[in-house]
Amino acid sequence: MFDFLSDYDDPTLLGAFWVTVQLTVLSAIGSLIWGTLLAAMRVSPVPLMRGFGTAYVNIVRNIPLTVIIVFTSLGLANIFGVTMGAPDDFETKAFRLAVLGLVAYTAAFVCEAIRSGINTVPVGQAEAARAIGLSFSQILRLIVLPQAFRSVIGPLANVLIALTKNTTVAAAIGVAEAALLMKEMIENEAQTVLIGAIFAFGFVVLTLPTGLILGWLSKRLAVKR
Repeated sequence: MFDFLSDYDDPTLLGAFWVTVQLTVLSAIGSLIWGTLLAAMRVSPVPLMRGFGTAYVNIVRNIPLTVIIVFTSLGLANIFGVTMGAPDDFETKAFRLAVLGLVAYTAAFVCEAIRSGINTVPVGQAEAARAIGLSFSQILRLIVLPQAFRSVIGPLANVLIALTKNTTVAAAIGVAEAALLMKEMIENEAQTVLIGAIFAFGFVVLTLPTGLILGWLSKRLAVKR
């Protein structure tokens, strides 16, 4: 039943999922940083920054991820010559461009999750901080964001799980992750259902523990009001 797997040794199968894990981790870190900055812009007292943050989130959230990923490859790389430091290495360049596209897309959802957490922080705390002379950035960094992050661990877990599944779109630009290997195996073998089940199980193994751990952490660190 599993004889066809002998043509795809474990390093190939596990290696494809390892690329998926790398895409997820790097994109999650970048999305968290950029999404936090966008959330800060959206609540900023500066109209220009607030307008940029709002426009970015509303535009990016309504563009399909496939379009963004393909644009990073065909647009940034082929038209504008953006190589991400790997001009002669197609696989490395495709991987880095995929991370860039995933960060650009996922950060919009991270931003909205964090902004919802910011809105749960009592306004009186920010007013008290202003009264003692703290600046907007100090209020955000020292008072608001620490509480906001604790209240949005659950929503951020959902974004992370969605990001893990969204990494399959990177196959569109040739990144050798799990979805690309699955496509190759389905094209070469007459075991579509079995192959699909194997890769579906692989993604469950990646996402289920993440949801359970972050769900427990969300309850553990929830802000008592």
